[in-house]
This record gives sequence, C-alpha cells and structure tokens, in this order.
Amino acid sequence: MPPLDLSGRKTSFFEFWPMWLMYIPVVLLWLLLAIRYRSLSLPLIASPAVPLSGMVGVAKTAVFDAAGSDARKWILPWCVYRVTDIPLQRQSQSVLELLKRNNLVLPIVGKPNIGCRGAGVKLLKNEAELESYLSNFPAAGSIQFQQLSEWDAEAGVFYVRYPNTDGGEITSLTLKYTPYVIGDGKSSLAQLIAADPRAGELQYLYAERHKQQWYEVIPEGRPYRLVFSASHCRGAVFRDGNHHSNHKLTHALYTIIDDLPDYFYRRLDIKCKDMESLKAGENFDIIEINGASSESINIWDRNTSFLTAIKTLLQQYHTLFKLGHANRARGHKTPGLLALFRAWRIEKNLVKQYPYND
Repeated sequence: MPPLDLSGRKTSFFEFWPMWLMYIPVVLLWLLLAIRYRSLSLPLIASPAVPLSGMVGVAKTAVFDAAGSDARKWILPWCVYRVTDIPLQRQSQSVLELLKRNNLVLPIVGKPNIGCRGAGVKLLKNEAELESYLSNFPAAGSIQFQQLSEWDAEAGVFYVRYPNTDGGEITSLTLKYTPYVIGDGKSSLAQLIAADPRAGELQYLYAERHKQQWYEVIPEGRPYRLVFSASHCRGAVFRDGNHHSNHKLTHALYTIIDDLPDYFYRRLDIKCKDMESLKAGENFDIIEINGASSESINIWDRNTSFLTAIKTLLQQYHTLFKLGHANRARGHKTPGLLALFRAWRIEKNLVKQYPYND
C-alpha cells in the first residue's frame, strides 16, 4: 500500500455523522426519481441476479452463488454454516468438518451471511476462538466462513455496467487501511490510542472492542492492530485512490463481472499483493461483492468535501434508478417496498445479536 499520510486534518467534519443524516438528500432524490420513473422500487431491480439487488437483508453469498466458474477463480473460497441449538462442541466439530470438506483450514474469517458495515466479522485463529464465535452467534443465523487472504493490501473498487452494453467503468477506487499502534513497553493500549493523532479522536470506536486489553501494556516494538475488518464505521482509514484506476484493471474486472450475469451495480472489496499488481489486473482476491446499498467509499476520505460526498451519493442512486428502468424494459418486475421493509427488519434484528467484531 502507498504510505499513509497522516499530516493535516485527521477526519472530515462529517465523516462520522449518523448515517441517516447523510442520507436525507438521498431520500428526497428517491422520491423525485420515483415520480419521474413511475416507481418507488426501481433500484431493487438494478441487479436482478440477486434479490432486491442486494440492497438489504440479502445473503452475501447470493452473489458468489450466481458467479460462473471464471469469476469464482478470483473469489476467495468460502462455505456457509447455519447455526443451530445443538451443543456447542458438536457444533464446533460440525464446522471443522465443513471446512475440511471445502479444503479450508484455520485461521479463517467468519462473517455473518446477512449483515452490513462489517458487523460481526472476526478472524478466527484457532478452535477456541471458533467456539467462542459460535457461542455468541444467534441461533438460526448463517455464517460465511472464508479463506484468509495471503495479502494485506486492500481496496474497494466500484464498478458499474449497463444492460446490453459491452464493458463497464470503474467509478471509484478507495484504498483501505487498518490502523494499528506500536507498543513501547510502558504505555497501556488505552494510552497508545489516546496518543495517536487519529485514533485518539476515535477512542469510542475501539474501547468496547478491545476492553479486555484496554489497560494492558503492549510490549515494545509490537504492532497492535485496532481493526481487522476494513470497515470505515469500525475505524478503518479510507483514502481516495481513483488515480490508480486504469484500463488494465478495468478490463480485468470486466472479465470477472461478465461472468456474473444480470449483476450491474457493485462494489468489490479486494485484497491484493500490492498496488502495482492491482493496477496490472493480477495478484488479487475478491473477498466481498456488495450490492445496491453499497457506497463509493472514497467519500470517507478526510479531504472529500461535504458537497462532493452528497453529490456522489445522489449520482449513485440516480444510477440505480436508471439501471432499474433499463431492466424493467427487459421484462423484470419490481418488488414492492414491503419486501424491502421485511428484509431490512430481518437484517436489523440479526445485526443486534452478532458477536462484537475485530
């Protein structure tokens, strides 16, 4: 990853506002576009390959399941386990057997199959951590277990393609950094975080997650990672990387997306060997493909202006309506908003019960 520049301001003034506040203009635009296109739910068929275009309450693996053999070569291997009420040890053994059948081993990444913004994502390094994760997971919930990437560099790439067209375009590329502090052998984790220019402003994001180590002295020279899942609302650092986008990467992603029929609007979360490899369209893994509610996350760069962030969100939802309009002309039927509300309630109730993530 390019060196992380921490000079200047640490966050933008709106970076950690409540999400509902940022989306007020989007709601107003949605209503205006609903009148123009004569449908309130057109965005829900922007990508007909998955229910509700992946807007909310849709399994993460629904997109993976729709992928053809060529696209799957780039997606990190995964399997899904449905949590039951059987004894914990038996359940843990069932997961280990499932992993073995799918050629997966510990350490592994566990993530709720229905969820958002990194909720409940954890790196499970051993059987004890696997058991603890299962014990805190809601019954009847589903877990996606995914192979841990060999690379640490990460980016979020937004890619849009319209129906009946050749090719598509990268509309944003964002570099994702997972922050850490380095021990000095004297200071507690709390003191190290408080002394860090950016993390010190976001202590409330880290305190609960690291409460067991909060007053622990970190050995000298030891890096202590504050975030595993590179989600902005969990404290990851995002930097606009649009200047890294090029024809080679666009072409490489098109060959993958072309093997995901009827999936037109998505953000791919990618792990890569380094930025040069990513720009060359090689040596990268896809860890997640997000749907209609995913953002161009470059808006969370500290230097993005408020007006630019709002403009980007509005453009995204206008794109969803245009895609929905095109797909309606192809014969796809829009679901009712009641289906969206039900899916939102299911996801909201599940997220409340997920284990605290790394």
